[in-house]
Amino acid sequence: MKKYLSALILLLVVGLLSACGSSSSGSSGSGDKKNIAIGATAGPYSDMVTKAIKPQLEKKGYKVKVVEFSDYVQPNLSLSKGSIDANLFQHKIYMENFAKEKNLKLSELISVPTAPMGVYSEKFKKIEDIKNGSTIAIANDPVNLARTLLMFQDAGLITIKKDVNPLTASEKDIQDNPKKLQFKPLEAAQLPRAVGSADVSAVPGNFAIAAKMNLQDALFLENMPDQYRNRVVVNTKDVKSQFAKDIKAAVESKEFEQTMDKEFKGFGKPEWMKK
Repeated sequence: MKKYLSALILLLVVGLLSACGSSSSGSSGSGDKKNIAIGATAGPYSDMVTKAIKPQLEKKGYKVKVVEFSDYVQPNLSLSKGSIDANLFQHKIYMENFAKEKNLKLSELISVPTAPMGVYSEKFKKIEDIKNGSTIAIANDPVNLARTLLMFQDAGLITIKKDVNPLTASEKDIQDNPKKLQFKPLEAAQLPRAVGSADVSAVPGNFAIAAKMNLQDALFLENMPDQYRNRVVVNTKDVKSQFAKDIKAAVESKEFEQTMDKEFKGFGKPEWMKK
């Protein structure tokens, strides 16, 4: 009996030690890990992580690796595989649609200031100057196109049908086009170049900044709904982890907003920052 009792106690001790070890190992599901990797698309959002989020986390003892991506697919796939712990590059509609298509469990932590889409032209000085029949370069992907249509409607150039689906938007959703504007769909990354070839180009903010364009040179900037603002995203299982809470706290800090005001001029702030 003593032998059996000793063996049972030994098993219990080993089990407790294993549990303690696993809770502090720093695995992808651990809430108290101190080495984290945050992915972002190259350009303003990797800069945002590096300049405005990483320093706040390092003050709390984290070692932060910033991983840059050049496309909009790998950041979420890498996140789901555990190669990175969080990412910053996408808005709510894209995240939800991507997660549904790929059967991933992703959740947002917090939205961040986002570069707005703008109307740019080398031929016109004001939005009102755009002439009848002008050629307008626009994004050919539905999500950016939905934003473009809303922006041109806000600018008073067109009206669009009610309840436009941001996942299937197209030029067919234009209801009234009094100036008979000619819309030319292009890959979003090509839109900065189109400023010189088309009469007008609607350029998403991240591509404008990557092309060294000044957001404040736009004839018109979109009044961006919060659903189109980029956000920090994590795997759903990590939403309540300590590192996720600390990332959120870093974005909510005064230091973060001060960096935004100093180095990211023209970025539209989400509603929570305006309160």
